[in-house]
This record gives sequence, C-alpha cells and structure tokens, in this order.
Amino acid sequence: MKLAAREVEGFLRKPPANLRAALFFGPDLGLVRERAKAMAKTVAPDLTDAFQVATITAAQLQEDPARLADEAAQVSMLGGRRVVMLSGLGDKHAKLLADFLSDPPGDALVVAEAGDLSGRSSLVKAFEGADTAVAVACYADDPRVLAGVIQGMIEEAGRKIDRDAVDYLVEHLGTDRMITRGEIQKLLLYKGDEAGNIDLADCEATVGDSSAGSLDDAAFAAFGGDIAGLTEALSKSEQAGESPVAILRVAQKHAQRLHLGVARMAQGNSDPKFVAKSLGVFWKREDAFLKQLRLWNNDRLLRALDYLTQAELDCKTTGMPSEAATGDALLRIARAAQVGARPAAGGRR
Repeated sequence: MKLAAREVEGFLRKPPANLRAALFFGPDLGLVRERAKAMAKTVAPDLTDAFQVATITAAQLQEDPARLADEAAQVSMLGGRRVVMLSGLGDKHAKLLADFLSDPPGDALVVAEAGDLSGRSSLVKAFEGADTAVAVACYADDPRVLAGVIQGMIEEAGRKIDRDAVDYLVEHLGTDRMITRGEIQKLLLYKGDEAGNIDLADCEATVGDSSAGSLDDAAFAAFGGDIAGLTEALSKSEQAGESPVAILRVAQKHAQRLHLGVARMAQGNSDPKFVAKSLGVFWKREDAFLKQLRLWNNDRLLRALDYLTQAELDCKTTGMPSEAATGDALLRIARAAQVGARPAAGGRR
C-alpha cells in the first residue's frame, strides 16, 4: 500500500485493523522516527514495555534473520497485540521483508525505519506490494508545516508564542523534525515558569547567534573530548542557575543531532557541510560539529545517549546529587571522545 502525503496523518491516527507492517523512510530521519513511534503507539502506548514491544536493529536482523518471524509470532504475556520495531533497514533487507510480508506469522504490528530510499527501492516496493503493509515517505518540513509543528508544540506545553517569534524560528531552525522538537523543548526549558508569551527575545536567546550559551558549550565540549572546556561550561551553567536536567536534555539533543548526521553520511552524502546545515547547526559551531561527526559512530553515540538517560533518571530517582550525576555522565562522554580521537595501530582509527 502507498499513501499520498495528504493521507498520512489520518492514517497514523487510525490505521486499518488488518495492518501488519509499516515502513517509514526518507531524508528526514527525525520525522521517520516520530511517525514510526506514533504508529507503534496505536498498538502499544508504552514503547518501553518489554512484554509488548520488541526492538531489532539492522545488525541483529542480519545476524539472525529468523528473529523477525519469531518475535512477530510471540503472544504477549499480558494479552493484546505486540509491536516489533525494526531500525536501520535498507534494500539488503528487502527479500527478508518481502518473504515475511507474504505470510506474516502471529498478529504483531511490525514498524520499520529506513533512511533516504528512492521510490524504486526494493524495500519500499516490498511494503507497497503487500496487501497488509504500507510504505510512508518522510520528507523535510517546508516553512508552512514547520510553523505548524512549532505552534503545536508550544500549545501542547500550555504556552503561547508571538507571530514574529514563530517567523524567527522557521528561519533559523533546520528542516529535520527531531532537531526542531529538540530546539523547541530547549526554548520551553529556557522560558520555564516565566509568565507571558514566548517572544522574539526568548527565541534569539536560545536559537541562532546566542546559541553559544553554557548549555550548548557543555554539550559540544563533552562530545569533542574537551574536559577543560566541559568543566568551565558546567561551572558557568551552575553560576547561571541552570538545572542539571536541562544540561542533560541539551546534551541528549546534541547526541541525537550527531546520530542523524552520522546516519546521513552513511547513506552516501559526501558533503559534511551540507549535512551540518540540513541539521540546523549554527554556523559558528559548524567546524566543531564536523570534527565530532568524525569522532563518533552510531554504536558509540547510542552508548552516550544511554549515559545521559541514566544520569537523568539518577537525578530524579536517587539520592545522588544532580550536579554530580550530570558531571559524571558528561565526563564519561568526553573521555570516550578522546579515545575516539586517538589513532589506532597503523595510523587508522
């Protein structure tokens, strides 16, 4: 099954009952992830529930092709349908998915994510050709859609935003949905409980020229392996009264942006500067971001995100001081970045 762009949002809200698999693909990896999660939540509202949700990476699928059918055939211990989430797929998985879709076992919903595939992709055609599957292309937001996303997030948070502030954000944000949401969340953190609409000054303080603040400084220093710079940035953040959780959130968004950049480079985009621009990287940060793209790979970035997620949980659920948990996580990341920068034997990493 193939959907027209105008049909996608309605389909995501209420997919047909007989749908067995959905593929989300395209250049906007943030939108791919967002739509995949929205589809999965129509069956499993809590995607962290291990009894109802199974996750399989492309590497795991390559090592054990039978795992897809095994997971799809399993019955949930608590009743109801299960979801099988697949990530990082490409055309090399087309035959496996085509065979699966010809006679899928069990009744699980399979939700797959892929990168920037063409309409002639064998993987896309496998999903489009199956009666109980769908392929959904995810393209970068145009200004009108981007403005709507911004307004929607602000309203969901119970806030209002001035028109000129929306225009500023549309002009300065990148076209990737995940990056957009990260920047809006940072803006909401900055505004906090302060009364009044979000205005142009608020946006200028968090997005654009002034984005070189202590929160971003800490993230860039950590992922660049700059321990001295990280120590200074954390000190400035503490003096400014920034919340440790806010620091972790900005670091998480930075890691996600690097993750998207690494993925786009792996898809064959040979122009790193174009990748950085498409992700909304501020021009003064571009050189540092490009260096970090060379330092980090997919697996190491996922581990870094685990460090940050665990640190946030520690801040909220343990007696460990929040500043200590935050500093420890960022220091671990900085040390990992330093290891990544060291040449291996023979001069290669």
